[in-house]
Amino acid sequence: MKKADFVGLGFCSVDYLAVLPEIPIDNKLQMLEHLVQGGGPAATAAVTAARLGMSASFVGVAGDDDPGKRTVSDFEAEGVFTDGMAIRKGQASAIAYCWIEQATGKRSVAWTRGTLPELQADEIDLEAIRSAKILHIDGHNPKAALAAVKEAKKHGVVVNFDAGTLRDGVPELLPYVTILIASEKFAQQYSGETDLEKALVKLGEIGAPVTGLTMGEHGSLMLDKGKIMHCPAFRITPVDTTGAGDVFHAAFGVRYLETQDLMECARFASAVSAIKCLKLGGRAGIPSRKEVDDFLTNN
Repeated sequence: MKKADFVGLGFCSVDYLAVLPEIPIDNKLQMLEHLVQGGGPAATAAVTAARLGMSASFVGVAGDDDPGKRTVSDFEAEGVFTDGMAIRKGQASAIAYCWIEQATGKRSVAWTRGTLPELQADEIDLEAIRSAKILHIDGHNPKAALAAVKEAKKHGVVVNFDAGTLRDGVPELLPYVTILIASEKFAQQYSGETDLEKALVKLGEIGAPVTGLTMGEHGSLMLDKGKIMHCPAFRITPVDTTGAGDVFHAAFGVRYLETQDLMECARFASAVSAIKCLKLGGRAGIPSRKEVDDFLTNN
């Protein structure tokens, strides 16, 4: 497996997106716009890292069907290494159908894992993990992820966890995480608290050096030496919020390698996420580093 500074390990799919006047229930509507592109949390994170100037690779599974081939070709078009992927012959790849409401950019997603057996621990190239600067996981392929995070922690590699869903195998990953930034749902489920600040404090008890949570248009919260800090989201008119969280997590990790100032990392990640939301799809709007720097200078 080719060595890269940013290794994304987790879920990848092909997304079929449609912009609609509204999300229909028992009704038919003509699409205003449509697009097909690669998706998935860790997958989109790897693309984000590449757009921001890091060498990046993706580790995960795909079938040898048309969506699987599209997944690989999309990565390669972005310069993301794919030689660490397991291609399952005769298996159906993961896909997702995304409906985006034109007026708000909010979306509904229906997805399937396909028929793919998950990535296993013995399919991980541990040398590639050891040589990375950051390992980014999303909670999918937990057996492979556990082997990878153990190796990463042993060798001082930053482990960046996009904690979106509290699924089986996730609790075992948490002791090895450097950056633990959770969704509101994850934080509330894990902590048993509905109040987000109380939920964040309980997440902090896990012991990750960096702990935070994302709140969509309301920004993010960071826990720094027991103090809760709020980073507001940038005010934009979104076209599509698909992938906004995936992009935020990757950008936070990239900036964390440069500075351990948590508010600076959160502001940078918020900028990348905001710019992404100005175009349809989880990846089309992901900016270059220059675009982010220019955005921050002017906002």
